[in-house]
Amino acid sequence: MTDHRLRSAVAATRYQKEWFQSVRRRAAAGEPIALLNADAPHEVFRALDIPYVVTQWWSSIIAAKRAGPASMEQLVSAGLPDFSLQYDAMPLGEQRLPEAERPWGGLPIPRFAVAERSGDVTAKIFEQWGRAEGTETFLLSRTGADPAPDRWWELVPRDWEQAFGSDRLDLLQGEIEELITWLEERTGRTLDRGRLEEIMVLGNEQAEWNRRTRDLIAVARPAPVLVKDTMPAVMAPQWQRGTRWAVDAARFLYEETEQRVQDGVAACPGERTRLMWVGRGLWSDLNLYTRFQKEFGAVFVWSMYLAIAADGYQRYGEDPVRTLAARFVGITDQLYVPPWSAQWYVKEALSHGVDGVVHLVADDTPGGGFITEALEGEGVPVLEIRANNADQRSSEAARIPERIAEFLRTRV
Repeated sequence: MTDHRLRSAVAATRYQKEWFQSVRRRAAAGEPIALLNADAPHEVFRALDIPYVVTQWWSSIIAAKRAGPASMEQLVSAGLPDFSLQYDAMPLGEQRLPEAERPWGGLPIPRFAVAERSGDVTAKIFEQWGRAEGTETFLLSRTGADPAPDRWWELVPRDWEQAFGSDRLDLLQGEIEELITWLEERTGRTLDRGRLEEIMVLGNEQAEWNRRTRDLIAVARPAPVLVKDTMPAVMAPQWQRGTRWAVDAARFLYEETEQRVQDGVAACPGERTRLMWVGRGLWSDLNLYTRFQKEFGAVFVWSMYLAIAADGYQRYGEDPVRTLAARFVGITDQLYVPPWSAQWYVKEALSHGVDGVVHLVADDTPGGGFITEALEGEGVPVLEIRANNADQRSSEAARIPERIAEFLRTRV
């Protein structure tokens, strides 16, 4: 295994930490900040210059700093459940930790909390935020995948009206307009739609660089980079989507990966087995992804983070609000809902030439069995593990390293 981390990953992580401190300073100065789920229309907040923190990113930081169990215990002490949707709920518990235990000084109390109603539990979590003094909640509708065309990744950049259907887009576009008005009334700011359009253009440019990187890794032998590096190198810029820095960070990752390919760098010298990690990242133990290299010559070459950054966010259109609706209306379908998700994972497995898949299935991800069945149907062996990626208690109970080792010995 190469000992040299990707410079792009180090730079992205450093930037995100510095940026978070700037958010804390702005909140301390009295500016409103927002807590947004990954499936909310972030670009509206960027256009209104409202700093926002993404729930799942903050949960990943809590988990990485090993503060997840204590955060979940805080929920129990408040009379709330600690066993479902931990990835969404963990920041609620972090708010209640002693100051000295809060990662990076802690998340400031948000003025706004916004999410899609992806299920009853998510709605209830965000209702809890709305009960906090000084915080208001806005929930967007979750709609079903109808129509569900084949090969969605070829349609969604420009033919998204066909891919998602006008009814779904009409509803979400209307709700985004309501959200804009709601924010304007509470902040005294006015959305500059030209600025929103610029943000959408930058997001597309970022996605184009991510697509180049994903495609390069797919054909490179041996794998030039580790997913434990590409995950932060992709996701820190993803939460800065719509900025020039994020575009430059995505380009930096591509150029660094390209140079490694040209130099013949092997992330795992003696690579024998290529693995795919389907599901959310195990943020509390990123070293898991390199643990099987020495004994098995097994390297994880794929995670959903770079792949969905490549295929899931590009949207081109005339009306920036409707185009933004098209960016988010199907994000859950693309990752989790068959046949959208199953077809995509098969496409990615075959294009990357993987020998096996580790499939982490959380309690809120529908259709996991169909994804596994589709991959197995293409001759790709799958190890299905049911655990929560952010909750260290859950992942440890699932005995993930031991089960992967056994999978490599017996099925791959």
